[in-house]
Amino acid sequence: MKTIPLRKDVKQSDKWDLTSLFKTEQDWEVSLSKITEIANKISEYQGQIKDSAQKMLEVLKLNEQMEQIAESVGSYAFLLTTTDAGDSTYQDKQGRYMMAAVEAQTKTCFIVTEIQEIPEDELKTRMNRPDYAAYKIFLEKLLHQKPYILSEKEERLFALQAESSGTAKKAFSMLTNVDMDFGTVKTPEGELPLTQTTYSSFMENPDRNIRKEAYTKFYKTFDNHKNTIATLYAGNVQQDIYHARARGYKSSLQMALYPDNVPEEVYRNLISTVRENLSTLHKFYSLRKKILKLDELRHYDVYVPLVSEIKCTTPYEEAVEILRNALSPLGKDYTDILCNGLLNGWVDRYENKGKRSGAFSAGAYTGYPYILLNYKEDVLRDVFTMAHEGGHSMHSYFSAKSNPFMCYDYTIFEAEVASTFNEQLLFEYLLKNTTDEKMKAYLLCTRASDVLATLHRQTMFAEYELKAHELVENGTPLSVEVLRSEYRKLLQDYFGPEMVFEEESDLEGLRIPHFYNSFYVYKYSTGISAALALSDRVLNGGKSELEDYYKFLKSGGSRYPIDSLKLAGVDMSKPEPIQAALNKFADLVEQISNLKIWYNIKDLVLLCR
Repeated sequence: MKTIPLRKDVKQSDKWDLTSLFKTEQDWEVSLSKITEIANKISEYQGQIKDSAQKMLEVLKLNEQMEQIAESVGSYAFLLTTTDAGDSTYQDKQGRYMMAAVEAQTKTCFIVTEIQEIPEDELKTRMNRPDYAAYKIFLEKLLHQKPYILSEKEERLFALQAESSGTAKKAFSMLTNVDMDFGTVKTPEGELPLTQTTYSSFMENPDRNIRKEAYTKFYKTFDNHKNTIATLYAGNVQQDIYHARARGYKSSLQMALYPDNVPEEVYRNLISTVRENLSTLHKFYSLRKKILKLDELRHYDVYVPLVSEIKCTTPYEEAVEILRNALSPLGKDYTDILCNGLLNGWVDRYENKGKRSGAFSAGAYTGYPYILLNYKEDVLRDVFTMAHEGGHSMHSYFSAKSNPFMCYDYTIFEAEVASTFNEQLLFEYLLKNTTDEKMKAYLLCTRASDVLATLHRQTMFAEYELKAHELVENGTPLSVEVLRSEYRKLLQDYFGPEMVFEEESDLEGLRIPHFYNSFYVYKYSTGISAALALSDRVLNGGKSELEDYYKFLKSGGSRYPIDSLKLAGVDMSKPEPIQAALNKFADLVEQISNLKIWYNIKDLVLLCR
């Protein structure tokens, strides 16, 4: 095995170039001090915003300046800490930035409250002034929130309660990630630790006995703590409902969707449309059972790959060129900008000791839209990861280039569209350009599993969240028995008749961290649906369809997400894009079922033991 290098031993060409944010450390220090300096200037305007349009404009300009500087300072510190968590100088930068940001927020929090106090007619008059142009969208969104903003004293009480309201989430994380001991699992390599992180690896293990042991021990541990975790989740739901009722929303769902101006029908259409197409999902699980040659399909059999990892080597630079070709339908400008960035300063490429695992894109208004990878040239999925994060970064690139700072940042609802779009183009390119049956099987099975995990599974989670909140809103307490019963019904509905569940299978509903960020997971499902629809539209369309997609990439935060996606040619307020995505999944399942490779078993290492 190759030795994992220390950060100081990584070649500069393999690191990201942070000079697009700050040329020197001293420049960063100067900007850090400016955050507090500008916050102090802003605080002098307290009480003057309501009666003076000029004073309000001065505050908005100062606030924009402060927030833009703070974003760059915070981004720089964050990026450093992700490359080496053990470096105390990086931690010091992150800590000092957080202190300055919190202090600035405390001194400037009056801005929103005072703007909300301005009569609506007067605020609209100010917003339409030419010198307010850069802040119009920001103010429109504040005005949208106005019906549910309370008095200054009431808002202060909410602010004081903010930290304690997150106790359930923090306690759940501490319990499941620190205090709970899941034991070990017997493997040919010896006893290996079972943790929240290693559980997914065990579920992909080709040895069924290993999967079963890991599954049983994992959920046995949750069973030992089920009452505590159920109480924590019930408390989290109660917090949501309390906030919704205190602010005057008709439900916790409405409260979650309102800031993005997403109609409740989007959420409910997603669930109903996916439910109407569950037969295809059931067919896929039936196919999985046959391919794995199992007498019974168990819950611990659904994640093991149907085809082993393809043995191929793709050096980093070669992967960039694959993306250049795969993403060519987006035009030469797109691929030139992305590929130049991937090769010159946007990316921190490889693993080093202390570096954060996984991958992310961290775009900001100033500087490059940076990407963290832990690229491995012998793992084909890492090429897809590069495409995915590249999609995020190009979305950030075009958003920052096309909008004022106060309205450049897009929402989470839109975030997964450009990234998943790129993955789909890469999949289509690789599938079209292979004649190897095993590679074709690998690509189809991997893509089907990815769509399932993002579309069907996240919708099941979204339905569970909605049911839990509606039960409490209608007067039914969330006991452990109620939660398990509701979750088991969903498991049976979504996995279908081929699945044999264990007694503890419904405990899965108690272990999902995203449930403590309520009504969030549905955005994964809508995101991949929009991406699949748009990729088809661009691949099968012409110049106008490509121009529409660019309008979306450039819209940033200048519109609400449903409106931004309409620019690209997809209307997420209707069920048609969800249905189109489900049809795409059905086509993948059909292609998999017709592969010749399943009838030539000796040429395929089926992962079933």
